[in-house]
Amino acid sequence: MKTIKHISFKSLVLVALATLFTLPAKAQMTDNGYANIDWQYNFPINNAFTDRSSGWGMNFDGGYFLTENWAIGAFLSYHTNHEYVPRRTITSGSASLTTDQQHSTFQLPFGLETRYAWNRGRAFQPYAGLRAGAQYARLSSEFNIFENAEKTWGFYVSPEVGINIFPWAYGPGLHIAAYYSYATNQGEVMKCGVDGLNNIGVRIGISF
Repeated sequence: MKTIKHISFKSLVLVALATLFTLPAKAQMTDNGYANIDWQYNFPINNAFTDRSSGWGMNFDGGYFLTENWAIGAFLSYHTNHEYVPRRTITSGSASLTTDQQHSTFQLPFGLETRYAWNRGRAFQPYAGLRAGAQYARLSSEFNIFENAEKTWGFYVSPEVGINIFPWAYGPGLHIAAYYSYATNQGEVMKCGVDGLNNIGVRIGISF
């Protein structure tokens, strides 16, 4: 599984770099448009199912400026966090199971976003934004050769602050952002569950 994820991450990076070098030399996608492709690092908060931070995530978003500073757009991102659970006995009714586990939480939020940007057209363009939409999440536990999983949907909201940096007059730039996210997903696997998913994280990528 780790090998497949490693290959997938490398493939996404290669696609992003290929896109970077094949696009026309221009600081933004259009005079009023924007787009970002990011790698992201995620820290779960108060998540008893998976509490380990990880870099198994990507972000894609883009939009259009309706005024000089205010834009609306859409986003899609994904992330996976893991946690190793040492050997323990789980009892359900008259049945019991003693095993260690590998917990995983896969999150895939998507929806609409809005942002307010400053200094557009200059080298440093900070912004503050808000995302809202739906989130699909998959909670899974692997033990021995078996897997127990549950799929769940929830409402997603995420404030974000960031900056786009264009060091050259023409060409793509650098995108850096920090975010907090909350989703209402609920579920339980192997007597361990979640009641809402909270995260903080950072994104680093390419800005167009």
